[in-house]
Amino acid sequence: MPDFKQQVIYQIYPRSFADSNGDGIGDLPGIISKLDYMADLGVDILWLSPIFPSPNADNGYDISDYEGIMPEFGTMADFDTLLAGVHQRGMRLILDLVVNHSSDEHRWFRESRKSKDNPYRDYYIWRAPSPPAPLPKGEGGKPPDGLLPSPMGRGAGGEGTPPNNWQSIFSGPAWKFDEITGDYYLHLFAEKQPDLNWENPKLRQEIYTMMRFWLDKGVDGFRMDVIPFLSKDQRFPDYPEGRFGDVGVHANGPRIHEFLQEMHREVLSRYPDVITVGEGIGVSAGQANRYVGQHRHELEMIYHFDHAMPRDEQHFIDPAPEFTLPELKTIFATWDRALETGPDAPGWQNIYFGNHDNPRVLSRFGDPDGPYAYESATMLATLLLTHRGTPSIYQGDEIGMTNCRFDSIDEFDDIQVKNAWKALITPTNDPDLGRKFLKAVNRIARDHARTPMQWSDAPNAGFTSGPATWLKVNPNYPDINVAKQQAEERSVLNYYRQLLHVRRQTPALQAGTYRDQLPNHPTVWLYERLLGEERLIVVANVSQHETDMPIDLTGTVVLANYASVTGTLRPFEARILLERA
Repeated sequence: MPDFKQQVIYQIYPRSFADSNGDGIGDLPGIISKLDYMADLGVDILWLSPIFPSPNADNGYDISDYEGIMPEFGTMADFDTLLAGVHQRGMRLILDLVVNHSSDEHRWFRESRKSKDNPYRDYYIWRAPSPPAPLPKGEGGKPPDGLLPSPMGRGAGGEGTPPNNWQSIFSGPAWKFDEITGDYYLHLFAEKQPDLNWENPKLRQEIYTMMRFWLDKGVDGFRMDVIPFLSKDQRFPDYPEGRFGDVGVHANGPRIHEFLQEMHREVLSRYPDVITVGEGIGVSAGQANRYVGQHRHELEMIYHFDHAMPRDEQHFIDPAPEFTLPELKTIFATWDRALETGPDAPGWQNIYFGNHDNPRVLSRFGDPDGPYAYESATMLATLLLTHRGTPSIYQGDEIGMTNCRFDSIDEFDDIQVKNAWKALITPTNDPDLGRKFLKAVNRIARDHARTPMQWSDAPNAGFTSGPATWLKVNPNYPDINVAKQQAEERSVLNYYRQLLHVRRQTPALQAGTYRDQLPNHPTVWLYERLLGEERLIVVANVSQHETDMPIDLTGTVVLANYASVTGTLRPFEARILLERA
Protein backbone atom coordinates (compact mmCIF):
# COMPACT_ATOMS: atom_id res chain seq x y z
CA MET A 1 0.00 0.00 0.00
CA PRO A 2 1.47 3.43 -0.92
CA ASP A 3 2.63 5.63 1.93
CA PHE A 4 0.15 8.41 2.75
CA LYS A 5 3.14 10.77 2.96
CA GLN A 6 3.58 10.43 -0.79
CA GLN A 7 -0.08 10.95 -1.62
CA VAL A 8 -2.55 13.79 -2.16
CA ILE A 9 -6.01 14.16 -0.59
CA TYR A 10 -9.02 15.59 -2.41
CA GLN A 11 -11.81 16.84 -0.14
CA ILE A 12 -15.41 16.41 -1.28
CA TYR A 13 -18.26 18.35 0.29
CA PRO A 14 -21.02 15.92 -0.78
CA ARG A 15 -23.93 18.36 -0.58
CA SER A 16 -22.20 20.61 -3.11
CA PHE A 17 -20.29 18.23 -5.37
CA ALA A 18 -22.67 16.65 -7.89
CA ASP A 19 -26.45 16.07 -7.87
CA SER A 20 -27.68 12.97 -9.72
CA ASN A 21 -31.45 13.23 -9.24
CA GLY A 22 -32.30 16.89 -9.79
CA ASP A 23 -33.29 17.78 -6.23
CA GLY A 24 -30.55 20.43 -5.98
CA ILE A 25 -28.57 18.51 -3.35
CA GLY A 26 -25.35 16.65 -4.10
CA ASP A 27 -25.39 12.91 -3.46
CA LEU A 28 -23.38 9.69 -3.56
CA PRO A 29 -24.41 8.68 -7.10
CA GLY A 30 -23.24 12.14 -8.16
CA ILE A 31 -19.83 11.47 -6.62
CA ILE A 32 -19.72 8.04 -8.32
CA SER A 33 -20.29 9.75 -11.68
CA LYS A 34 -17.19 11.90 -11.13
CA LEU A 35 -14.72 9.21 -9.99
CA ASP A 36 -12.95 9.17 -13.35
CA TYR A 37 -12.55 12.94 -13.13
CA MET A 38 -10.74 12.65 -9.79
CA ALA A 39 -8.64 9.71 -10.92
CA ASP A 40 -7.61 11.64 -14.05
CA LEU A 41 -6.77 14.66 -11.91
CA GLY A 42 -4.18 12.50 -10.17
CA VAL A 43 -5.31 12.51 -6.53
CA ASP A 44 -4.93 9.46 -4.30
CA ILE A 45 -7.24 9.81 -1.30
CA LEU A 46 -10.82 11.09 -1.27
CA TRP A 47 -12.08 12.63 1.96
CA LEU A 48 -15.86 12.88 2.26
CA SER A 49 -17.35 15.41 4.62
CA PRO A 50 -20.16 13.75 6.64
CA ILE A 51 -22.57 11.53 4.73
CA PHE A 52 -24.51 10.24 7.75
CA PRO A 53 -28.15 10.92 8.74
CA SER A 54 -28.43 14.40 10.21
CA PRO A 55 -31.00 17.17 10.74
CA ASN A 56 -28.36 19.43 9.16
CA ALA A 57 -28.16 22.10 11.81
CA ASP A 58 -24.49 22.25 10.85
CA ASN A 59 -24.64 20.55 7.44
CA GLY A 60 -23.99 17.03 8.58
CA TYR A 61 -21.58 17.76 11.40
CA ASP A 62 -24.52 17.02 13.71
CA ILE A 63 -24.91 13.28 13.26
CA SER A 64 -28.07 11.43 14.31
CA ASP A 65 -26.93 7.94 13.21
CA TYR A 66 -23.27 7.07 12.88
CA GLU A 67 -23.88 3.87 10.91
CA GLY A 68 -26.30 5.07 8.26
CA ILE A 69 -26.41 7.21 5.12
CA MET A 70 -28.28 10.50 4.86
CA PRO A 71 -31.34 9.74 2.68
CA GLU A 72 -30.76 12.91 0.65
CA PHE A 73 -27.37 11.47 -0.30
CA GLY A 74 -28.51 7.94 -1.17
CA THR A 75 -28.36 4.49 0.37
CA MET A 76 -25.81 2.16 1.90
CA ALA A 77 -25.81 0.30 -1.42
CA ASP A 78 -24.80 3.56 -3.10
CA PHE A 79 -21.99 3.93 -0.59
CA ASP A 80 -20.78 0.38 -1.25
CA THR A 81 -20.76 1.12 -4.98
CA LEU A 82 -18.82 4.32 -4.36
CA LEU A 83 -16.24 2.60 -2.18
CA ALA A 84 -15.73 -0.17 -4.74
CA GLY A 85 -15.36 2.39 -7.53
CA VAL A 86 -12.76 4.34 -5.56
CA HIS A 87 -10.71 1.20 -4.94
CA GLN A 88 -11.03 0.01 -8.54
CA ARG A 89 -9.39 3.24 -9.65
CA GLY A 90 -6.49 2.86 -7.24
CA MET A 91 -7.67 5.56 -4.84
CA ARG A 92 -8.56 5.39 -1.16
CA LEU A 93 -11.52 6.79 0.78
CA ILE A 94 -11.64 8.37 4.24
CA LEU A 95 -14.72 9.50 6.14
CA ASP A 96 -15.31 12.32 8.58
CA LEU A 97 -15.27 11.08 12.18
CA VAL A 98 -17.34 13.57 14.21
CA VAL A 99 -17.23 12.33 17.80
CA ASN A 100 -16.76 15.42 19.94
CA HIS A 101 -20.51 15.88 19.62
CA SER A 102 -23.57 14.30 18.04
CA SER A 103 -26.94 15.63 17.01
CA ASP A 104 -29.51 16.21 19.73
CA GLU A 105 -31.68 13.92 17.58
CA HIS A 106 -29.33 10.99 18.07
CA ARG A 107 -30.91 8.11 19.96
CA TRP A 108 -28.29 8.44 22.70
CA PHE A 109 -29.22 12.04 23.43
CA ARG A 110 -32.95 11.46 23.25
CA GLU A 111 -32.50 8.84 25.95
CA SER A 112 -30.01 10.95 27.88
CA ARG A 113 -32.40 13.81 28.43
CA LYS A 114 -35.29 11.65 29.65
CA SER A 115 -34.09 11.37 33.26
CA LYS A 116 -31.00 11.73 35.41
CA ASP A 117 -30.81 7.97 35.96
CA ASN A 118 -31.21 6.98 32.32
CA PRO A 119 -28.44 4.57 31.20
CA TYR A 120 -27.44 7.05 28.48
CA ARG A 121 -27.34 10.08 30.77
CA ASP A 122 -23.55 10.03 31.05
CA TYR A 123 -23.04 9.74 27.30
CA TYR A 124 -23.26 13.55 27.37
CA ILE A 125 -22.03 16.33 29.63
CA TRP A 126 -24.77 17.44 32.03
CA ARG A 127 -24.29 19.84 34.90
CA ALA A 128 -26.64 21.38 37.45
CA PRO A 129 -27.23 25.13 37.32
CA SER A 130 -24.85 27.28 39.31
CA PRO A 131 -26.43 28.97 42.31
CA PRO A 132 -27.89 32.37 41.47
CA ALA A 133 -25.93 35.42 42.48
CA PRO A 134 -27.13 36.92 45.80
CA LEU A 135 -29.94 39.40 45.35
CA PRO A 136 -29.09 42.98 46.28
CA LYS A 137 -30.45 43.95 49.68
CA GLY A 138 -32.74 46.88 50.32
CA GLU A 139 -33.73 48.49 53.58
CA GLY A 140 -34.00 46.07 56.48
CA GLY A 141 -32.09 43.42 54.58
CA LYS A 142 -35.03 42.63 52.27
CA PRO A 143 -34.72 42.45 48.46
CA PRO A 144 -35.79 45.63 46.69
CA ASP A 145 -39.27 45.67 45.19
CA GLY A 146 -39.52 43.56 42.02
CA LEU A 147 -36.58 41.29 42.90
CA LEU A 148 -38.22 38.37 44.63
CA PRO A 149 -36.56 34.97 44.59
CA SER A 150 -38.20 32.40 42.34
CA PRO A 151 -40.10 29.53 43.93
CA MET A 152 -37.48 27.15 42.54
CA GLY A 153 -34.60 29.14 43.94
CA ARG A 154 -32.91 29.31 40.54
CA GLY A 155 -33.57 32.83 39.38
CA ALA A 156 -36.58 34.28 37.64
CA GLY A 157 -36.70 31.67 34.88
CA GLY A 158 -36.04 28.66 37.07
CA GLU A 159 -32.80 28.08 35.17
CA GLY A 160 -30.20 29.48 37.53
CA THR A 161 -27.02 30.29 35.66
CA PRO A 162 -24.88 28.11 33.37
CA PRO A 163 -22.16 26.06 35.07
CA ASN A 164 -19.43 28.34 33.71
CA ASN A 165 -18.89 31.16 31.22
CA TRP A 166 -17.88 29.03 28.22
CA GLN A 167 -19.04 30.34 24.87
CA SER A 168 -20.21 28.40 21.83
CA ILE A 169 -18.04 28.70 18.72
CA PHE A 170 -21.36 29.43 16.99
CA SER A 171 -22.20 32.38 19.31
CA GLY A 172 -23.89 32.53 22.69
CA PRO A 173 -23.36 30.40 25.81
CA ALA A 174 -22.03 26.86 25.42
CA TRP A 175 -24.63 25.54 27.88
CA LYS A 176 -28.29 24.88 27.12
CA PHE A 177 -30.85 24.53 29.90
CA ASP A 178 -33.10 21.48 29.50
CA GLU A 179 -36.41 21.75 31.32
CA ILE A 180 -37.06 18.01 31.46
CA THR A 181 -34.44 17.36 34.14
CA GLY A 182 -33.51 20.91 35.14
CA ASP A 183 -29.85 20.59 34.12
CA TYR A 184 -27.65 22.18 31.48
CA TYR A 185 -25.89 20.25 28.71
CA LEU A 186 -22.67 21.38 27.06
CA HIS A 187 -22.52 22.26 23.36
CA LEU A 188 -19.29 23.85 22.22
CA PHE A 189 -20.91 24.27 18.82
CA ALA A 190 -24.66 24.60 18.06
CA GLU A 191 -27.41 23.88 20.58
CA LYS A 192 -28.30 20.88 18.43
CA GLN A 193 -24.75 19.52 18.80
CA PRO A 194 -24.42 18.32 22.41
CA ASP A 195 -20.89 17.32 23.40
CA LEU A 196 -20.25 13.64 24.03
CA ASN A 197 -18.79 12.63 27.38
CA TRP A 198 -15.51 10.87 26.64
CA GLU A 199 -14.99 10.29 30.36
CA ASN A 200 -17.59 7.50 30.01
CA PRO A 201 -15.89 4.24 28.90
CA LYS A 202 -19.20 2.88 27.56
CA LEU A 203 -19.47 5.86 25.22
CA ARG A 204 -15.91 5.32 24.02
CA GLN A 205 -16.60 1.67 23.26
CA GLU A 206 -19.71 2.64 21.26
CA ILE A 207 -17.54 4.91 19.13
CA TYR A 208 -14.87 2.26 18.64
CA THR A 209 -17.54 -0.21 17.54
CA MET A 210 -18.80 2.33 15.01
CA MET A 211 -15.28 2.94 13.68
CA ARG A 212 -14.77 -0.81 13.20
CA PHE A 213 -18.10 -0.96 11.33
CA TRP A 214 -16.78 1.40 8.64
CA LEU A 215 -13.27 -0.02 8.55
CA ASP A 216 -14.65 -3.53 8.15
CA LYS A 217 -16.56 -2.26 5.12
CA GLY A 218 -13.22 -1.30 3.58
CA VAL A 219 -13.05 2.41 4.40
CA ASP A 220 -9.39 3.46 4.49
CA GLY A 221 -9.44 5.81 7.45
CA PHE A 222 -10.83 8.95 8.99
CA ARG A 223 -10.44 12.68 9.11
CA MET A 224 -11.20 13.44 12.76
CA ASP A 225 -13.28 16.53 13.47
CA VAL A 226 -12.11 18.86 16.32
CA ILE A 227 -10.26 15.91 17.80
CA PRO A 228 -8.31 17.93 20.44
CA PHE A 229 -11.64 18.85 22.13
CA LEU A 230 -12.55 15.33 23.26
CA SER A 231 -11.12 15.66 26.75
CA LYS A 232 -12.58 18.34 29.00
CA ASP A 233 -11.23 19.70 32.27
CA GLN A 234 -13.70 18.09 34.67
CA ARG A 235 -13.54 21.09 36.98
CA PHE A 236 -15.21 23.11 34.19
CA PRO A 237 -13.52 26.36 35.24
CA ASP A 238 -14.36 29.75 33.74
CA TYR A 239 -12.12 31.04 30.99
CA PRO A 240 -8.75 32.24 32.27
CA GLU A 241 -8.43 35.99 32.54
CA GLY A 242 -7.79 37.54 29.14
CA ARG A 243 -8.93 34.44 27.24
CA PHE A 244 -12.72 34.78 27.30
CA GLY A 245 -14.13 32.85 24.35
CA ASP A 246 -10.71 31.51 23.30
CA VAL A 247 -11.31 28.17 21.55
CA GLY A 248 -7.81 27.09 22.50
CA VAL A 249 -9.00 26.70 26.08
CA HIS A 250 -11.06 23.69 24.97
CA ALA A 251 -8.19 21.87 23.25
CA ASN A 252 -5.55 19.47 24.61
CA GLY A 253 -7.55 18.41 27.67
CA PRO A 254 -6.00 16.34 30.46
CA ARG A 255 -6.91 12.91 29.02
CA ILE A 256 -6.80 13.58 25.28
CA HIS A 257 -3.69 11.49 24.62
CA GLU A 258 -4.94 8.68 26.83
CA PHE A 259 -8.15 8.59 24.77
CA LEU A 260 -6.35 8.66 21.42
CA GLN A 261 -3.91 5.97 22.46
CA GLU A 262 -6.83 3.82 23.57
CA MET A 263 -8.52 4.45 20.19
CA HIS A 264 -5.34 3.39 18.44
CA ARG A 265 -4.98 0.28 20.58
CA GLU A 266 -8.64 -0.75 20.32
CA VAL A 267 -9.26 0.13 16.67
CA LEU A 268 -6.62 1.72 14.48
CA SER A 269 -3.75 -0.67 15.18
CA ARG A 270 -5.90 -3.58 13.97
CA TYR A 271 -6.24 -2.23 10.44
CA PRO A 272 -3.07 -2.04 8.33
CA ASP A 273 -2.41 1.17 6.39
CA VAL A 274 -5.28 3.07 8.04
CA ILE A 275 -5.14 6.82 7.37
CA THR A 276 -5.90 9.26 10.18
CA VAL A 277 -5.99 13.04 9.85
CA GLY A 278 -6.66 15.08 12.97
CA GLU A 279 -8.25 18.51 12.73
CA GLY A 280 -5.83 20.27 15.08
CA ILE A 281 -7.90 23.19 16.30
CA GLY A 282 -6.17 24.71 19.32
CA VAL A 283 -2.98 22.68 18.80
CA SER A 284 0.28 24.64 18.60
CA ALA A 285 3.29 23.58 16.57
CA GLY A 286 5.07 22.63 19.78
CA GLN A 287 2.20 20.33 20.78
CA ALA A 288 1.72 18.65 17.40
CA ASN A 289 4.01 15.68 17.88
CA ARG A 290 2.08 14.70 21.00
CA TYR A 291 -0.61 13.73 18.48
CA VAL A 292 1.42 12.51 15.49
CA GLY A 293 4.89 11.62 16.75
CA GLN A 294 6.06 8.44 15.09
CA HIS A 295 6.04 6.38 18.29
CA ARG A 296 3.06 7.98 20.02
CA HIS A 297 0.50 5.50 18.64
CA GLU A 298 -2.16 8.13 18.17
CA LEU A 299 -2.70 9.76 14.73
CA GLU A 300 -0.80 9.73 11.44
CA MET A 301 -1.08 13.43 10.60
CA ILE A 302 -2.64 16.65 11.80
CA TYR A 303 -3.54 20.00 10.27
CA HIS A 304 -3.42 23.29 12.09
CA PHE A 305 -5.35 26.56 12.18
CA ASP A 306 -2.46 29.01 12.34
CA HIS A 307 -3.14 30.29 8.81
CA ALA A 308 -6.91 29.70 8.79
CA MET A 309 -9.33 32.60 8.43
CA PRO A 310 -10.24 33.86 11.94
CA ARG A 311 -13.99 33.74 12.47
CA ASP A 312 -14.47 34.58 16.13
CA GLU A 313 -17.75 36.42 16.60
CA GLN A 314 -16.18 39.89 16.65
CA HIS A 315 -14.60 39.23 13.24
CA PHE A 316 -18.03 39.26 11.62
CA ILE A 317 -17.98 43.00 12.27
CA ASP A 318 -14.25 43.65 12.19
CA PRO A 319 -12.41 41.00 10.14
CA ALA A 320 -8.80 40.27 10.97
CA PRO A 321 -6.27 41.53 8.42
CA GLU A 322 -5.04 38.89 6.00
CA PHE A 323 -1.69 37.27 6.73
CA THR A 324 1.34 38.87 5.14
CA LEU A 325 3.70 36.66 3.18
CA PRO A 326 6.43 36.75 5.85
CA GLU A 327 3.80 35.71 8.41
CA LEU A 328 2.72 32.79 6.24
CA LYS A 329 6.31 31.72 5.68
CA THR A 330 6.97 31.82 9.41
CA ILE A 331 3.91 29.64 10.10
CA PHE A 332 4.93 27.03 7.54
CA ALA A 333 8.56 26.96 8.64
CA THR A 334 7.64 26.78 12.33
CA TRP A 335 5.38 23.79 11.81
CA ASP A 336 7.84 21.98 9.58
CA ARG A 337 10.67 22.46 12.06
CA ALA A 338 8.55 21.42 15.06
CA LEU A 339 7.35 18.22 13.41
CA GLU A 340 10.85 17.31 12.26
CA THR A 341 12.88 18.14 15.35
CA GLY A 342 10.60 18.65 18.35
CA PRO A 343 9.79 16.20 21.15
CA ASP A 344 8.40 12.86 19.93
CA ALA A 345 9.66 13.68 16.40
CA PRO A 346 9.32 12.94 13.63
CA GLY A 347 5.69 13.74 12.99
CA TRP A 348 3.73 14.54 9.87
CA GLN A 349 1.19 17.13 8.83
CA ASN A 350 -1.62 17.64 6.38
CA ILE A 351 -1.04 20.80 4.29
CA TYR A 352 -3.98 22.86 3.03
CA PHE A 353 -5.01 26.29 1.86
CA GLY A 354 -8.71 25.65 1.32
CA ASN A 355 -11.35 23.47 2.97
CA HIS A 356 -15.04 23.57 3.88
CA ASP A 357 -14.34 25.84 6.87
CA ASN A 358 -12.52 28.61 4.98
CA PRO A 359 -13.35 31.01 2.16
CA ARG A 360 -11.81 30.33 -1.24
CA VAL A 361 -8.01 30.45 -1.25
CA LEU A 362 -7.93 32.35 -4.56
CA SER A 363 -10.06 35.10 -3.02
CA ARG A 364 -7.77 35.26 0.01
CA PHE A 365 -4.34 35.32 -1.59
CA GLY A 366 -4.82 35.68 -5.34
CA ASP A 367 -6.37 37.89 -8.00
CA PRO A 368 -9.80 36.27 -8.43
CA ASP A 369 -11.47 38.96 -10.51
CA GLY A 370 -8.41 40.56 -12.09
CA PRO A 371 -6.10 39.89 -15.02
CA TYR A 372 -3.99 37.39 -13.07
CA ALA A 373 -6.64 34.90 -11.98
CA TYR A 374 -4.92 32.03 -13.82
CA GLU A 375 -1.44 32.98 -12.66
CA SER A 376 -2.41 33.42 -9.02
CA ALA A 377 -4.47 30.21 -8.90
CA THR A 378 -1.60 28.18 -10.37
CA MET A 379 0.94 29.91 -8.14
CA LEU A 380 -1.09 28.91 -5.07
CA ALA A 381 -1.36 25.35 -6.42
CA THR A 382 2.43 25.27 -6.77
CA LEU A 383 2.93 26.33 -3.15
CA LEU A 384 0.37 23.83 -1.86
CA LEU A 385 1.70 20.82 -3.73
CA THR A 386 5.42 21.42 -3.17
CA HIS A 387 5.47 21.99 0.58
CA ARG A 388 6.46 19.23 2.98
CA GLY A 389 3.41 17.29 4.13
CA THR A 390 0.43 15.50 2.65
CA PRO A 391 -1.53 18.12 0.69
CA SER A 392 -5.32 18.44 0.59
CA ILE A 393 -6.99 19.96 -2.46
CA TYR A 394 -10.48 21.27 -1.75
CA GLN A 395 -13.09 20.67 -4.44
CA GLY A 396 -13.21 23.50 -6.95
CA ASP A 397 -9.83 24.98 -6.07
CA GLU A 398 -8.42 22.97 -8.98
CA ILE A 399 -10.46 25.16 -11.35
CA GLY A 400 -9.93 28.41 -9.47
CA MET A 401 -13.36 28.78 -7.89
CA THR A 402 -13.77 32.04 -5.99
CA ASN A 403 -15.85 33.57 -3.22
CA CYS A 404 -19.47 34.11 -4.21
CA ARG A 405 -21.15 37.42 -3.46
CA PHE A 406 -24.10 37.07 -1.07
CA ASP A 407 -26.46 40.03 -1.12
CA SER A 408 -28.46 39.41 2.06
CA ILE A 409 -28.34 37.38 5.22
CA ASP A 410 -31.15 35.21 3.82
CA GLU A 411 -28.82 33.85 1.12
CA PHE A 412 -26.47 32.33 3.70
CA ASP A 413 -26.87 28.80 5.00
CA ASP A 414 -24.04 28.56 7.55
CA ILE A 415 -25.24 28.42 11.14
CA GLN A 416 -22.17 30.33 12.30
CA VAL A 417 -23.12 33.30 10.12
CA LYS A 418 -26.80 33.15 11.06
CA ASN A 419 -26.09 32.94 14.78
CA ALA A 420 -23.59 35.78 14.63
CA TRP A 421 -26.20 37.92 12.82
CA LYS A 422 -28.74 37.16 15.57
CA ALA A 423 -26.23 38.01 18.27
CA LEU A 424 -24.74 41.15 16.73
CA ILE A 425 -27.26 42.68 14.34
CA THR A 426 -30.79 41.62 15.31
CA PRO A 427 -30.73 43.29 18.75
CA THR A 428 -29.53 46.60 17.30
CA ASN A 429 -31.65 46.73 14.14
CA ASP A 430 -28.90 49.03 12.84
CA PRO A 431 -28.80 49.00 8.99
CA ASP A 432 -25.28 50.42 8.90
CA LEU A 433 -24.02 47.68 11.19
CA GLY A 434 -25.86 45.14 9.05
CA ARG A 435 -24.08 46.39 5.93
CA LYS A 436 -20.76 46.17 7.76
CA PHE A 437 -21.58 42.59 8.75
CA LEU A 438 -22.45 41.62 5.16
CA LYS A 439 -19.22 43.15 3.91
CA ALA A 440 -17.27 41.08 6.42
CA VAL A 441 -19.01 37.78 5.69
CA ASN A 442 -18.56 38.29 1.97
CA ARG A 443 -14.89 37.97 2.78
CA ILE A 444 -14.68 35.39 5.58
CA ALA A 445 -17.79 33.15 5.58
CA ARG A 446 -17.60 29.37 5.18
CA ASP A 447 -20.42 29.32 2.61
CA HIS A 448 -18.00 30.60 -0.03
CA ALA A 449 -16.42 27.15 -0.07
CA ARG A 450 -19.80 25.42 -0.13
CA THR A 451 -21.41 26.83 -3.27
CA PRO A 452 -22.10 24.08 -5.82
CA MET A 453 -19.21 22.70 -7.83
CA GLN A 454 -19.01 24.33 -11.26
CA TRP A 455 -18.96 21.52 -13.83
CA SER A 456 -20.06 23.33 -16.97
CA ASP A 457 -21.77 26.42 -18.37
CA ALA A 458 -25.15 24.61 -18.31
CA PRO A 459 -27.82 26.03 -15.99
CA ASN A 460 -26.81 25.85 -12.33
CA ALA A 461 -23.23 25.14 -13.41
CA GLY A 462 -24.12 21.59 -14.46
CA PHE A 463 -24.31 20.67 -10.78
CA THR A 464 -27.96 19.62 -11.05
CA SER A 465 -30.57 19.03 -13.74
CA GLY A 466 -33.18 20.54 -11.44
CA PRO A 467 -34.39 24.14 -11.33
CA ALA A 468 -32.83 25.08 -7.96
CA THR A 469 -29.82 24.38 -5.77
CA TRP A 470 -29.59 24.09 -1.98
CA LEU A 471 -27.11 27.01 -1.90
CA LYS A 472 -26.55 29.83 -4.34
CA VAL A 473 -24.44 29.04 -7.42
CA ASN A 474 -21.61 31.46 -8.04
CA PRO A 475 -22.68 33.51 -11.08
CA ASN A 476 -19.18 33.31 -12.58
CA TYR A 477 -19.72 29.64 -13.53
CA PRO A 478 -19.97 30.31 -17.31
CA ASP A 479 -16.32 31.39 -17.20
CA ILE A 480 -15.02 29.10 -14.44
CA ASN A 481 -16.03 25.47 -14.91
CA VAL A 482 -14.54 22.03 -15.45
CA ALA A 483 -15.76 21.47 -19.01
CA LYS A 484 -14.26 24.71 -20.26
CA GLN A 485 -10.93 24.09 -18.58
CA GLN A 486 -10.68 20.50 -19.78
CA ALA A 487 -10.81 21.83 -23.34
CA GLU A 488 -8.18 24.53 -22.78
CA GLU A 489 -4.50 23.63 -22.74
CA ARG A 490 -3.68 26.64 -20.55
CA SER A 491 -6.13 26.23 -17.68
CA VAL A 492 -5.94 26.00 -13.92
CA LEU A 493 -7.26 22.44 -14.09
CA ASN A 494 -4.63 21.25 -16.53
CA TYR A 495 -1.90 22.95 -14.53
CA TYR A 496 -3.03 21.02 -11.45
CA ARG A 497 -2.83 17.81 -13.47
CA GLN A 498 0.71 18.59 -14.59
CA LEU A 499 1.74 19.59 -11.09
CA LEU A 500 0.31 16.43 -9.54
CA HIS A 501 2.20 14.37 -12.11
CA VAL A 502 5.44 16.19 -11.27
CA ARG A 503 4.89 15.62 -7.56
CA ARG A 504 4.22 11.93 -8.10
CA GLN A 505 7.46 11.55 -10.09
CA THR A 506 9.68 13.60 -7.76
CA PRO A 507 10.73 11.97 -4.47
CA ALA A 508 12.14 15.24 -3.09
CA LEU A 509 8.65 16.78 -3.23
CA GLN A 510 7.22 13.86 -1.29
CA ALA A 511 9.83 13.35 1.39
CA GLY A 512 12.59 15.93 1.02
CA THR A 513 13.57 18.39 3.71
CA TYR A 514 12.23 21.94 3.57
CA ARG A 515 14.28 25.12 3.91
CA ASP A 516 13.00 28.66 3.34
CA GLN A 517 15.82 30.65 1.75
CA LEU A 518 14.22 34.10 1.95
CA PRO A 519 12.03 34.12 5.09
CA ASN A 520 11.78 37.92 5.30
CA HIS A 521 11.20 38.79 1.65
CA PRO A 522 7.85 40.60 1.44
CA THR A 523 6.64 39.15 -1.88
CA VAL A 524 8.81 36.21 -2.93
CA TRP A 525 8.52 32.72 -1.41
CA LEU A 526 11.65 30.75 -2.30
CA TYR A 527 12.44 27.43 -0.70
CA GLU A 528 14.43 24.25 -1.16
CA ARG A 529 13.29 20.62 -1.09
CA LEU A 530 16.27 18.29 -0.74
CA LEU A 531 16.44 14.48 -0.80
CA GLY A 532 19.79 12.78 -1.38
CA GLU A 533 21.23 14.12 -4.62
CA GLU A 534 17.93 15.62 -5.74
CA ARG A 535 17.47 19.32 -5.00
CA LEU A 536 14.44 21.33 -6.03
CA ILE A 537 13.95 25.05 -5.75
CA VAL A 538 10.44 26.47 -5.71
CA VAL A 539 10.11 30.19 -6.28
CA ALA A 540 6.85 32.15 -6.32
CA ASN A 541 6.02 35.82 -6.63
CA VAL A 542 3.07 36.23 -4.27
CA SER A 543 2.06 39.63 -5.59
CA GLN A 544 0.60 41.32 -8.65
CA HIS A 545 3.77 43.30 -9.31
CA GLU A 546 6.81 42.25 -11.29
CA THR A 547 9.90 41.87 -9.14
CA ASP A 548 13.59 41.20 -9.62
CA MET A 549 14.79 37.67 -9.04
CA PRO A 550 16.20 37.97 -5.51
CA ILE A 551 18.98 35.40 -6.02
CA ASP A 552 20.57 33.67 -8.99
CA LEU A 553 18.95 30.34 -9.68
CA THR A 554 20.33 27.47 -11.70
CA GLY A 555 18.83 24.15 -12.67
CA THR A 556 16.25 22.84 -15.10
CA VAL A 557 12.77 24.31 -15.05
CA VAL A 558 10.46 21.39 -14.32
CA LEU A 559 7.25 23.38 -14.35
CA ALA A 560 6.25 27.04 -14.53
CA ASN A 561 2.97 28.87 -14.84
CA TYR A 562 4.25 31.25 -17.53
CA ALA A 563 5.04 30.01 -21.04
CA SER A 564 8.56 31.42 -20.99
CA VAL A 565 11.15 32.16 -18.33
CA THR A 566 12.75 35.60 -17.98
CA GLY A 567 15.22 37.20 -15.61
CA THR A 568 12.46 38.68 -13.47
CA LEU A 569 9.44 37.28 -11.68
CA ARG A 570 6.21 38.44 -13.26
CA PRO A 571 2.95 38.85 -11.29
CA PHE A 572 2.10 35.63 -9.41
CA GLU A 573 4.78 33.72 -11.33
CA ALA A 574 5.80 30.30 -9.99
CA ARG A 575 8.62 28.00 -11.04
CA ILE A 576 9.95 24.63 -9.94
CA LEU A 577 13.61 24.01 -10.75
CA LEU A 578 15.55 20.76 -10.42
CA GLU A 579 19.23 20.35 -9.68
CA ARG A 580 21.07 17.05 -9.41
CA ALA A 581 24.45 16.67 -7.73
